[in-house]
Amino acid sequence: MIRSNCFPSPASVQPVTLLQFRYEEILRRFDRQLEDLQTRLLEMGGQVESALHNSIGALVDRDEARARQVLASESHVDALEIEIDDFAVRLMALHQPMARDMRFLAATIKINNDLERMGDLAAHIAERALSLMQQPPLPVLDIPRLAQLAEAMVHDSLDALTRQDAELAQRVLLSDDAVDRLRDGLYSDLIAFMQSDTSSLPSAVHLLFVVRHLERIADHATNIGEDVLFYLRGVDVRHHASLAG
Repeated sequence: MIRSNCFPSPASVQPVTLLQFRYEEILRRFDRQLEDLQTRLLEMGGQVESALHNSIGALVDRDEARARQVLASESHVDALEIEIDDFAVRLMALHQPMARDMRFLAATIKINNDLERMGDLAAHIAERALSLMQQPPLPVLDIPRLAQLAEAMVHDSLDALTRQDAELAQRVLLSDDAVDRLRDGLYSDLIAFMQSDTSSLPSAVHLLFVVRHLERIADHATNIGEDVLFYLRGVDVRHHASLAG
């Protein structure tokens, strides 16, 4: 009797062991689903980076085929946005995650939206490039440099997510000031063009919009950096309210 009171029977142990096994399997499946979600998000990020690079290439080289390639790829980015949103919401509903996992899903939904908007802006740049091809060439000034800064911010923000690197995410936020300074200089130069030569007005206006689109892309990259910091550290640094680590 003493032995039977001290040691539970195999029949009483088995349900507990089975329950633990099933719980661990659910956790493993959830981890795989989170990895799958991040893979899809990074695939979308790659599509957006490519679209941005090609749109600027089309602008600088007056390459119609490249511009139309960007426009053709927009539907794929839109489809990925819907797929990722649906997947993230489904995981929230099924697993009701907490803490870090919940922050990851919330950040994913916001990053997904920012990437879709970047894809739209890259398409807008491609459309401006096509319009500029119908006009006499106008110097693009420092627009390629602005595009390089914006591309680097997009790449680094996604890299910060992949590597879970909060320091890199912070650097993305701080890079936005350089973009703003270059934007201001380009606005001044393009307005000077319009004032000195009215025939340049249509082309200069298109380039002003390109500058604006690139600035907005940099803003969206900043948003992603903020979302990565929220995911990793649980802190809200929107509007650069706090960059404390």
